[in-house]
Amino acid sequence: MLLKKKLACFAACSTSVFAMTWAYASDPGELGKDLTSTGATIAGNKDGSIPAYDGASAQLPGYSYGKFRGDFFKYKNEKPMYIIDASNVAKYQDKLSPGQVKMLKEVKGFTMPVYPSHRTCQMPDYVQENTKKNAHDAKIGANGWAAEGVTLPGVPFPVPKNGIEAVWNHLLRYQGLAEEFPIGRSWVSPAPGSDKGVTAVYNFWQIWPNGKKGENKPGPDALYQGVYYGYIEPASLSGQAIVQRFYFNRPTESYYYFTGQRRVRRLPSYDYDAPLLGYENQYAVDQSNIFYGAPDRFNWKLVGKKEMLVPYNSFGMYDFRKSMKDAFPQPNVINADLRRYELHRVWVVEGTVKPGIRHVNPKRFLYLDEDSWVAVGGEDYDSQNQVWKWKESSPAPAWELGGACVIPQISMYDFNSGRLMVDAVPFGANKDFRWFSAPSGDIPQLKESFYTSENLGRISDR
Repeated sequence: MLLKKKLACFAACSTSVFAMTWAYASDPGELGKDLTSTGATIAGNKDGSIPAYDGASAQLPGYSYGKFRGDFFKYKNEKPMYIIDASNVAKYQDKLSPGQVKMLKEVKGFTMPVYPSHRTCQMPDYVQENTKKNAHDAKIGANGWAAEGVTLPGVPFPVPKNGIEAVWNHLLRYQGLAEEFPIGRSWVSPAPGSDKGVTAVYNFWQIWPNGKKGENKPGPDALYQGVYYGYIEPASLSGQAIVQRFYFNRPTESYYYFTGQRRVRRLPSYDYDAPLLGYENQYAVDQSNIFYGAPDRFNWKLVGKKEMLVPYNSFGMYDFRKSMKDAFPQPNVINADLRRYELHRVWVVEGTVKPGIRHVNPKRFLYLDEDSWVAVGGEDYDSQNQVWKWKESSPAPAWELGGACVIPQISMYDFNSGRLMVDAVPFGANKDFRWFSAPSGDIPQLKESFYTSENLGRISDR
């Protein structure tokens, strides 16, 4: 494997943050040798602050669904090695992104507790085997963005040659067959001068039809993801629900049930930068999971690889025993005791909106964890080429998926409005999120047929 240093200036070349990235040259033959089966560098870094990947499980025995996951984390008793805040951010700036630096300097009370690094994200054997096939067979379609010839579950492009391949690795990462949020909550902090924030409560299901065990070879018109989202609160939205269908080669389809009309209607423009309903224009559709949906409106550039302090093993953000008050002691900051940062290598991907296409964020950056392909962070820029929003996820191994890392939660800070948005937390629910690796009984949400407009009408009219 050839690794060579390369200077890469990005974020408008206006900051020294991330001035150095790593250019990566490799070939599929290195999978299982210098690279893990999913494309990460096996070796640690020079000083050992990033360990070598050994595939060891971080799960302690005794876990079953309903117990707090963090109690079964091998390193649960660790304490922060140091804490980054506004007073010492310059010392660690080379391991931070522009958005993180801005958070530390501008958001009162925001700190980053940094813990020892552990490469805990794992993949089942069949995901690894499918990934080896993808290294030779998967390709980007003639339209320049569609994923074709993939075998799932698996990483489509374990040795990415360009940005769009890396983005598909994030979109198609292994998350099992389905996930459920029995009671999910999202929070938008009050606007400046107000003391009233926004809380949404909902039931949420998501399916990845090709995530079940085996060799699944979806056709070009296949569904890669289905979503159901049913509002419980606020009262103005209670009973309303949405189904979304995501494809490999065409834009997302969205269907919404309106309680007043008792009808399902298609929302033809509910994708890309359309604002999500109920979030006071603080949350766009494609900002979920750092980046979400069809990637066709951006030109994606693979900038390189970088050592970066990122959220990792974030079990505190899964603690359904905590209340919303515990999690948000002040409206614009998540309790630092629930957050955990570690040093890891990430792929840096730059997205620039295509000529002739309108998008409220003409430029964005994604930071993809090398072991899991999870987007652990990202910036959205405004039309003046300034950082508008910093987004970060909360990755942690899901024990029911054998230690594969998942990211139900993201947080996003809007530097223009001064508001924090945190999506998909279990705080105050007393019920945990859960993941399914295979069909279970006769649960309709584990079937692709659940995620249709016709079914949305049937279940909503009850």
